[in-house]
Amino acid sequence: MGSPKQQALDRKIMHLLSGTSLQAAQWLMQDKEIQHLQDYANTVSIKRLHYNDHGQVHMRKVALNALLLAELLHQADIVFNLEAENMGTYAESQTAILTASFLHDVGMAIGRENHEHTGVLMALPIIERLLNTLYETDLEKKVIMRALIMECMVGHMGTQKIYSIEAGVILIADGCDMEQGRARIPLMLETESKVGDIHKYSSSAVQSVEIEKGGKKPTRITVNMTESVGFFQVEEVLFKKINSSPIRAYIELYAGVIGQKMKCYL
Repeated sequence: MGSPKQQALDRKIMHLLSGTSLQAAQWLMQDKEIQHLQDYANTVSIKRLHYNDHGQVHMRKVALNALLLAELLHQADIVFNLEAENMGTYAESQTAILTASFLHDVGMAIGRENHEHTGVLMALPIIERLLNTLYETDLEKKVIMRALIMECMVGHMGTQKIYSIEAGVILIADGCDMEQGRARIPLMLETESKVGDIHKYSSSAVQSVEIEKGGKKPTRITVNMTESVGFFQVEEVLFKKINSSPIRAYIELYAGVIGQKMKCYL
């Protein structure tokens, strides 16, 4: 069943979907191999590498962020690559985005370095099982969807050039998961300061990240923080990912300490 937090995220995700994409969501949420991979990736990330959450909650938060971003773009008549290239529908773009979100960090089960690439190797059998369920006899669709999901996964760190709107959504959605809870466990486990702690402390200063309809652009991302150290997360993680994303032109970015004037980045 998962934790109450996971269940709440699952409900929010499914509320945004219908048809094939909803079927995919139910499959992804129930698959035991995915759950074990996510849990082990999280164990390695937190206990071995002393890093932030990369488990079931993070994967779901990225999925929810990605689907919210995608829906705002869709409502603004931004056409995703599958549809623009006559290769699929918006619902299938949602399916690719959702699948990549659930699997993008499983490479953390091996280690941080190049985890976006090792994760694809680990996830490929799962992707094949899902696509065989959704597109049993449609080989062309399976080939296209597999390639798009893989692009979304390898592109989520901003280390490799990506070209689809779908992958651009994942890149930013991952950067948006920087709220306090993501650093809670590492901060509890580690009491001594060391190099790299800025990621944990800056994340703990971020109270909320809001994804909503923009003013002049389709989407506005607002980062609310309790301390100015949270700007590190915005400038060194999220802003860099937005700048590398094919959907940069559709994003407004604001950040600031609660009660003070917001800084406009985009």
